[in-house]
Amino acid sequence: MKAKCRVSFVPFCCAGCALWQSSRHVWLSTRDRPGLKEIAKRIAAAALGTTTALSLILSPAFAASELVRLPASTDPVIFAAQRTLVEAWTIVGQAFVDPRFNGHDWEGELREHMMAAFNAEEPEAAFGEIGRMLGELGDPYTRRVPPEEYAAFRVSSEGELQGVGMLIANEPINGHLLVLAPIKGGPADRAGILPGDELTSINGMSMEGWNGEKAARLLRGKGGTEVHVRLARRTGGIPGVPARPDPPTPAVEYREVSLRRERVQLSPLFSAALPAANLPPGTGGVMPVGTDGRVRQPDGPVGYLRLTSFSSNAASEMRDAIQELEAAGASSYILDLRNNPGGLVRSSIDIARLWLDGSPVVFNISSREVQPDEVQSQRVDLPGAALTHRPLVVLVNAASASASEILTGALHDNHRALVVGDSHTYGKGKIQSVFELQDGSALFVTVARYQTPNGTEIDRVGLAPDRSCALPALPTDGADGGFRSGLPMVPGSEEALLESLADDQCVVAAREVLREEVAMVANAARVAADIVRPVSSYNAICVWWFDIRCNTTTARNNTEAKVANQQISIVDLRTTGSYKDAVLLMLCADAVSMDSGSKGQRPSSPS
Repeated sequence: MKAKCRVSFVPFCCAGCALWQSSRHVWLSTRDRPGLKEIAKRIAAAALGTTTALSLILSPAFAASELVRLPASTDPVIFAAQRTLVEAWTIVGQAFVDPRFNGHDWEGELREHMMAAFNAEEPEAAFGEIGRMLGELGDPYTRRVPPEEYAAFRVSSEGELQGVGMLIANEPINGHLLVLAPIKGGPADRAGILPGDELTSINGMSMEGWNGEKAARLLRGKGGTEVHVRLARRTGGIPGVPARPDPPTPAVEYREVSLRRERVQLSPLFSAALPAANLPPGTGGVMPVGTDGRVRQPDGPVGYLRLTSFSSNAASEMRDAIQELEAAGASSYILDLRNNPGGLVRSSIDIARLWLDGSPVVFNISSREVQPDEVQSQRVDLPGAALTHRPLVVLVNAASASASEILTGALHDNHRALVVGDSHTYGKGKIQSVFELQDGSALFVTVARYQTPNGTEIDRVGLAPDRSCALPALPTDGADGGFRSGLPMVPGSEEALLESLADDQCVVAAREVLREEVAMVANAARVAADIVRPVSSYNAICVWWFDIRCNTTTARNNTEAKVANQQISIVDLRTTGSYKDAVLLMLCADAVSMDSGSKGQRPSSPS
């Protein structure tokens, strides 16, 4: 029986293994196979080096003396395509989540597509064989990304770039390249470049007919190097934002500026304090003391956080924004993940940590490293206390995908947040690893499937919201209130976004949910303040809280009567696993540690 071969890519020469090109063939020799983590490490290391040597190691299923002969083109460009094809085939063979490769003979796929690339008349057709081979896997997320697209992905995921710090785009009518916004504090901002300036040339090259992405690649570069731009300033108006009418005959001022490239941070987050909701009459006037020690009022503002991508700096920016909103007295929060396509899985875990106490499960995964009928739980890395325990609503829509669904599922299943949306989320329940290839492109490979902490399947299904809402119409240019994924707010668009939120039916629905939650917490705090302080009061309020969560008038009235008469049995909140209901534990924590406390003293514990 013919042995199956599986190739592992090692991007440097090693003793006893080699790939070399003769006049007509590529030869593969075999020895021991390294592990996947080592392969990934070597691939990443080679991508930063200058060597172009390739080494391929076959499965130990082959005898050490066996050679696999594949046709190699004498055309250097087509041979480069063949080399990349083998590289991609090797990585998929080691890492792809499905060890059966969608029912395909993976060794046979290599032979078939190598031959097709060899016979290709054009380099484009040869490189196209890589996509056709990956297409056999039946997984749209396992794909090769060209160098230009990969560079843009890195900018989005890393949250920074080496450039001059300005957002540019083509004007929709005449196609001129306009500056939408200089990034605050960046080289363009310091040079006095303004929104609305037209970019006419870069390093002496006319920008006529160029699109924004092509021009952006020219503006990026190694930190410390210079780029020369020529600008035309015709009006003080800001593109896309209503302003005063343009003058009938605008004067044109031309400027030439030399900009020194540097590392520029891109923010994926927008935060604001929205007006407080109108609470029901008779709502308690006290909220629990916050983790920062500040006294809260139930009529405090609603903290609004819109996250557009899960970049490497998203968690740190989220932390800063939550702390600022806490200092502003926020009584509740809206986390808006609508139109967020995802990003780094690590970022979603780090952000979940900001909202959750202890060491909760963020998601469950199944992969080739886990037994078929088992899952592996992914928890936060550093257990601790959440930054805030105030009521939270997560907004989603059909374009909330991947890492957005991971975070939504974690907050929902850990009873930390209610989910509001117009429909199910996108339904991408797969995780990809990114492998940088030697030609500057990248291979995205699905390495695992994930479920929510409660075991809810996401892939091709999505997450259902707890409450529904009507989704506002999206802008025709794809931007949402001027806020673009992974990029800073365009000047003037912040005001437009805040105005749009007032009429956003999903935000209105979220605020109504928070209105109920805030009133509930405030009423619980009022009852806690009126009860005698021995330990039994802690248990009484806990049960009262659970009955209120049942949302029935009878249960509430009965429980309030029992609280007044101190006739409630002991309930241990620690066994419930409920973050939403454990708010009560924060409210009454003092009662446990102050057995000799005075009657009627108000609790003072983190929320």
